[in-house]
Amino acid sequence: MDSIVSYTLARERQTLSSFAFLTEKTQGRLHPCEPCGIRTDFQRDRDRIIHSQAFRRLMYKTQVFLAPVGDHYRTRLTHTLEVTQIARTLARALRLNEDLTEAAALGHDLGHTPFGHAGEIAMQRCYDPSFAHYKQSLRVVDKLENDGAGLNLTFEVRDAIVNHTGDSMASTLEGVLVKYADRIAYINHDIDDALRAGLLTQEDIPLALRNELGQTHGERIDTMVRSVIEASFGKPEISMTPGTGQAMGELRDFLFEKIYRNSLAKAEDEKAKALLIRLYEYYLENPDQMPECNRKFIQEDSLPTCVCDFVSGMTDRYAIETYRELFVPEVWRGKR
Repeated sequence: MDSIVSYTLARERQTLSSFAFLTEKTQGRLHPCEPCGIRTDFQRDRDRIIHSQAFRRLMYKTQVFLAPVGDHYRTRLTHTLEVTQIARTLARALRLNEDLTEAAALGHDLGHTPFGHAGEIAMQRCYDPSFAHYKQSLRVVDKLENDGAGLNLTFEVRDAIVNHTGDSMASTLEGVLVKYADRIAYINHDIDDALRAGLLTQEDIPLALRNELGQTHGERIDTMVRSVIEASFGKPEISMTPGTGQAMGELRDFLFEKIYRNSLAKAEDEKAKALLIRLYEYYLENPDQMPECNRKFIQEDSLPTCVCDFVSGMTDRYAIETYRELFVPEVWRGKR
């Protein structure tokens, strides 16, 4: 009896677009491993990511609002799930490889710092100006997970992870889809969170953008997703229809002005940066206080890099609790 994987690979050849990346053409992993008769390589990547420690920590990492008290604000984990849902919808409509798309989307933010982009800026200040969460995501999957063994993901998933933001482009259309899905997701859910927080009203969004993209959260996502499908179907590249693409860019600029640089939404950012920088400095001076899994690579990767790995991997609440334990004195109550 042939393996289930062989049937899956045959189905890919029969049903996917000629522009899709076929799993059987993967460039492979950093380290050889025994194949699985049930799951394809990209399905295994997806499972390795979901079961990783870094993925679980996303639950307590900031998306926009630092350590929000409300239950319904997005975290880095819920952002990741929304990106994955949008990316898979696009991949299915365009007949691209859903498994590759899903794995890349689930792993794209594994290296994000606590406190969102404020934490990224902190690491740039105290560790290295070139620090970036997408580079750290690659380091997480290549080395930091599994006590130094990494997740040993395929080249195509790793390529999509490290190229999901900025001007760089992944080598597969599936990887490029993740870039689009990431932007569609955060633009829309950040508006939703800002409305919930009272930082915006629907009327604050420029009327022309509402008319082009939609009046509600769901309408805007639907418009953007349909735009990508319409512009990309049957083509060897991923894009958006001009009108929607321009409107989405203008909406993103609007969010930077009204939310991402909003003094209320970002009131605690400077404190968060100072907290992480102080933690970095402390562990640089006291490396023996780091876990063994971080200390073990000091000779190989340098002390600053290992301290960065530890601090940047913290969740919001763990960073706050650790700072409190190290630097905030407890009140002495004496005997009663």
